[in-house]
Amino acid sequence: MKSDAEAVLHDLFVRSLDGDAAAYQAFLQKLSAHLRAFLGKRLFGWPDEVEDLVQECLLAVHNQRHTYQSDQPLTAWVHAIARYKMIDLLRAKSAREGLQDPLDDDLAVFAESATEASDARRDLGGLLDTLPERQRLPIVHVKIEGLSVAETASLTGMSESAVKVGIHRGLKALAARFRSGA
Repeated sequence: MKSDAEAVLHDLFVRSLDGDAAAYQAFLQKLSAHLRAFLGKRLFGWPDEVEDLVQECLLAVHNQRHTYQSDQPLTAWVHAIARYKMIDLLRAKSAREGLQDPLDDDLAVFAESATEASDARRDLGGLLDTLPERQRLPIVHVKIEGLSVAETASLTGMSESAVKVGIHRGLKALAARFRSGA
């Protein structure tokens, strides 16, 4: 017996394979929500990675749609794609984290100096003040205050994509200033 999600997604996907553009658009919207829930349960605490994986899965489904056999369950096919994408993400994360050695918090380099901290805050504030607000605010909220992209978007009224772009462009502009010595 097919689940409701399976039946709806299968119907929309098969219709889209027959050229129904509206069915394909509806399929992608429903599949996005389905994948978000599927991946969210498995990657709890990593909402940004979930969103990235949803987009990667949608692209993979689109690129591999010609391989789907319509007599087979669609959600099983989609979940297999999602699992492979999730495994790729976890492998990449573990490889990156395996290259990093934990630092001892007692090292002299981490000893606090009120003067150095104050100078660093002043210097950082001065650098950030040179950036346009659409770049400065996302960097301050996400990279300095530790808010999520979604929280920053809500706080600033920007879209999540605009927050990510603002961070990327702002950090790129700051790096260019450092390289040029300004």
